[in-house]
Amino acid sequence: MPLNDLTSAAARLVVEDGLEYGAAKRKAARDLLRRHARASELPSNEAVEDSVREYLSVFMADTQPAELRALRRLALRWMERLADFRPHLAGAVWRGTATRRSVIQIELYCDDPKAAEIELLNQHADFAFAGHGAERHDVLALLEPSEELGQPVQLFLHVLDSDDLRGGLKPDAKGRTWRGDSSALATLLNVEPT
Repeated sequence: MPLNDLTSAAARLVVEDGLEYGAAKRKAARDLLRRHARASELPSNEAVEDSVREYLSVFMADTQPAELRALRRLALRWMERLADFRPHLAGAVWRGTATRRSVIQIELYCDDPKAAEIELLNQHADFAFAGHGAERHDVLALLEPSEELGQPVQLFLHVLDSDDLRGGLKPDAKGRTWRGDSSALATLLNVEPT
């Protein structure tokens, strides 16, 4: 099976099913290769993202930009609510490949990991502990209604150590950043940060 077919299949799963890149690559490999593939046999995240961009331009050019803008607005509201934790938007919403099925991924950088939970409780936010991420950090999940999309949107708040931010701002091979703060997101939305 050519790598391009696997990359395209993974991209379709990202867009249509809202899967994260790793899960989409593994599922595409199982579907196409009828077996579990080794990591070295899977396409890179960058290759999948390029394929996602191509898929969106062909099949969702009329709807995806508005959906992305709605998700980014919702993310910015939450980033402003959690400003004390130096929030950074990551994932498809930051990278510009999100659709209404995408999860908003916000990273919070805390000296005390429980502080984010306490702040959410103080704000009367309805959240659940979603376990640990791949990097062994806490993930808090929220479901937030979106009037623009007419449906609830899943948010994952990744609670990271304050020191993790230093290494998190490195760009990819094409010079694009993997995450951005509320000021950078406001610039993408052409709005003034509060």
